[in-house]
Amino acid sequence: MEPIKDYKSVQDEINRFANQDVYIHLETTNGAYASHHDQTFFSAGAYIRNAKVRYMYGKITGNDPYRVGLKMDIGWIYAEGLTHFEVDEQGRLLLAGHDYKGKLAVALEISKTPFE
Repeated sequence: MEPIKDYKSVQDEINRFANQDVYIHLETTNGAYASHHDQTFFSAGAYIRNAKVRYMYGKITGNDPYRVGLKMDIGWIYAEGLTHFEVDEQGRLLLAGHDYKGKLAVALEISKTPFE
């Protein structure tokens, strides 16, 4: 993955998936596996994989970290804290947000086929 420097190239990739059925992977974590080290640390996260959706348009905004919103007919998919992206060999758009220690905090991935 590379840092998001030119958000316009990410926007082009978001646009490429609009108005068609796609599969979404969305994951957030603030250290769910670290709470056993500090009992006072409140751990939270969210995970969804292979949600089949169709969004009308998507938008990347912000200035490192970035936010991405995908507007669907009846609502939104939203991720913030994104810092890196990649289009992999299967043509999937992979977006990730890493904290200041380099650990994954958020992931938003878009694919025309289900994730394995």
